[in-house]
Amino acid sequence: MRLRLRAALLTALMAAATSGCNGRNSVLGPQYEYEEDLTLSLDGSATLVVNASIPALVALRGFSLDTNPRARADLLGAHVREAYTSPYAEVTRVAQWTRSGRRFVGVRLRIPKIELLPKAAAFSWATYDLHAADGQHVFVQNVGASAFKGGALESPMLDGNELVAFRLHLPSRIAFQNTEGPPQRGNILVWEQPLADRLHGRSVPTLHGAVQPMEARMETQSILYRTLYLFGITFVAVAVTFVVVIWWVLRRRPGTDAPGESRL
Repeated sequence: MRLRLRAALLTALMAAATSGCNGRNSVLGPQYEYEEDLTLSLDGSATLVVNASIPALVALRGFSLDTNPRARADLLGAHVREAYTSPYAEVTRVAQWTRSGRRFVGVRLRIPKIELLPKAAAFSWATYDLHAADGQHVFVQNVGASAFKGGALESPMLDGNELVAFRLHLPSRIAFQNTEGPPQRGNILVWEQPLADRLHGRSVPTLHGAVQPMEARMETQSILYRTLYLFGITFVAVAVTFVVVIWWVLRRRPGTDAPGESRL
């Protein structure tokens, strides 16, 4: 009886976890049909992870990929790696999984200079700008038209209500940002829009529904540098305290009384 109950609970949890496949929220949070997860450094280098379904990649970026969920994994992985490889981004990993009858891929890229990324065909729909202004670092990203030519989507399981997201991990404290929601975990920003809007090249929604690029301004000192600086100060303070305590103990040790003092 207990085994049956546990199996029923597990099945319910799995169903709830996958209920976001059409843009709805699941117990694990939103599930995206296409997602760019960018981790930015102040020097302009970055790491970018693209998580997307094969039908979404075909529709949004015009890739020639097999949308059959039973396609050979090795061939699909090789074609995805080729599509994302360029002089402006190094592919370091390609992963695959299946969700709701659709094959998904996760592509991890190392980017030497974010401003040059639009020269890669896979990201030619976007522009990136990182510059210093008024004592801050300003990052601006704009995403334009997709490769979608209209007509039916490659997968009948897509209806356009699925979610697309652009996620940004910033290296320092945020001074300004124009996402529709607050930052996540301090320095993570997420812009979202329905797949149908992204297919037709509509602007990614920003604060108060304004039609403008995604933007974030941050402090010029990275969180890592500030953390190391505070750690260094703490270490020095502890070391000084330790030395003072040792000196005090040695000074109070028997036999070290000042001349003229008597001990009982």
